[in-house]
Amino acid sequence: MSERVVVIGYGMAGARLAAELHARDGDRKVTVLGAELHRAYNRIMLSTLLAGKIDEPDVELTHVAGQGVEVRTGVAVTAIDRAAREVRTADGDRHCYDHLVLATGSRAVVPPLPGLDPLPDRVIPFRTLDDCRRILAVARDARRVLVLGGGLLGLEAARGLAARGLDVTVVHPTGWLMERQLDPAAGTMLAGTLAGLGVRTALAVPATGVAADSDGVRLDLADGRALRADLLVLSCGVRPDTSLAAAAGLAVDRGVVVDDRMRTSDPHVSAIGDCAQHAGALTGLVAPAWAQARVVAQVLAGDDPDARYRPRPVVTRLKAAGIDLAAMGDAAEAGRDGGGLHGGAVEELTFADPARGTYARLRIRDDRLTGAILLGDNPAVGTVVQLFDRGGPVPADRRSLLLGRALGAAPATPAASPALMPDAATVCQCNDVSKGALVACWRSGARTVEELSAGTRAGTGCGGCRDAVAGIAEWLAGAEPATAGTRNGMEVTR
Repeated sequence: MSERVVVIGYGMAGARLAAELHARDGDRKVTVLGAELHRAYNRIMLSTLLAGKIDEPDVELTHVAGQGVEVRTGVAVTAIDRAAREVRTADGDRHCYDHLVLATGSRAVVPPLPGLDPLPDRVIPFRTLDDCRRILAVARDARRVLVLGGGLLGLEAARGLAARGLDVTVVHPTGWLMERQLDPAAGTMLAGTLAGLGVRTALAVPATGVAADSDGVRLDLADGRALRADLLVLSCGVRPDTSLAAAAGLAVDRGVVVDDRMRTSDPHVSAIGDCAQHAGALTGLVAPAWAQARVVAQVLAGDDPDARYRPRPVVTRLKAAGIDLAAMGDAAEAGRDGGGLHGGAVEELTFADPARGTYARLRIRDDRLTGAILLGDNPAVGTVVQLFDRGGPVPADRRSLLLGRALGAAPATPAASPALMPDAATVCQCNDVSKGALVACWRSGARTVEELSAGTRAGTGCGGCRDAVAGIAEWLAGAEPATAGTRNGMEVTR
């Protein structure tokens, strides 16, 4: 009898797990139950959809069905019976499992403000494709938009709507934007960059209430101001959806507690993605979710029963036209605590050019980069990300990373030619695709960016590496047909 695997959730994590299991040998029946009516889609690209740069078909993920995989959309799971090993759905069906995987994701947080229960028609969270559709429907006849929340998603939504010509103001209770990733100086400079792109900010002022009428929405602030708009977008964070797990008696803290194999307190149940809490931490990002899906697939398929999830350093990129921002590690914390130097082992380097909207902060411990914030045009960003991701030693002349150039030298060119990139260099952080993997895919017959993406999955996450993939494809196309490669970072032909 084939093994029965049931996956609850058909978002980015659930869809990836289905694809990973589909690609592996074995006698198993995989059933994926998704509450949303749509096929799985790339949630990261919704802000690009808001901006009108892409259409809905462009956010769809590859649909896996047939040959042992059944996907059912628009099916809400109401209960898990761990004793009977079955899940029950709102339409009365029961699905038995040998192994259950929770990929229930997270839900948008609606702040407990007067006027938001129930949500007025012109007040919309920014989380799902349906949310995006509703925002766009209201935005067609809108002139002014308020975005409550100056975190990563809120700023992406604000920039996307501003790109449509709308008057956008971001309201944020903290004194600077993206306080989880940025220090005050970077957050303040980011606000200036946004102002130049048509997005105003109201900082260090909490909202106290919302009122909606036929004329629009009013947002009341703690300083006595009342801001009016045609649309209010809520981007106040997310919370792991753990309701099913908690009701089933699984161990739940902030998320569903899992071990290194992504197993919950029940060995027949796993959890991955936004809903999972590993080693006390939540992820909320696509790269860890996909890595977790791979581990579960390896264990269930028997490819690698000893597979373990090992978190990798996280790099946050703001995906908004006209803004170049990368933040990683503990640089933001260092900026808030005044440097945090201990025993002289930590170096803090900062450069700011407000006129050009450029800011850089590096935190180095024992010649290893432990954190960085890079805002604006910095040619060394690729090198900085690689050093942080791989833990390699930083150059003796730190200025080459901080400014993108050494003193009196030409701009640093860490990836001026793909021939100078080592094969081990990670091109796609979301899918952990190296330059060597792209070269190998090209040798196997891929000749376009689309073919390289299909063969390696590079560029199918946040999309931030698409230009790098295109550059590698252009370099490969100019090399000797089917002979280009690298050896120790140097181009060779055969």
